[in-house]
Amino acid sequence: MIEEKILPYICHVFVCTNDRHGERKSCADGDNPSVRSLLKEAVGERGWAGKVRVSQSGCLGLCMKGPNVLIYPQKIWFSSVTESDVPDIMKKIEPIITE
Repeated sequence: MIEEKILPYICHVFVCTNDRHGERKSCADGDNPSVRSLLKEAVGERGWAGKVRVSQSGCLGLCMKGPNVLIYPQKIWFSSVTESDVPDIMKKIEPIITE
């Protein structure tokens, strides 16, 4: 039987890892696995593990602007993300966590 619950995290960070294997542009064309790893590491270093979840996702629909990162449910979207953008993403998450 289905079980309904309230979202257990303050925010959920989705990193698109959709890979079209070179047939068309996709988020996997960027180095998104390392972006996801760096985001997870940064969340852990700040002690936010129970408040912020970092997950990989399939296609988010804007492949031409990828790699894409979505912060949910706050409706914050980042496109063309690289490893160097991780600190800026964390700065965007911080006020959400400290509200």
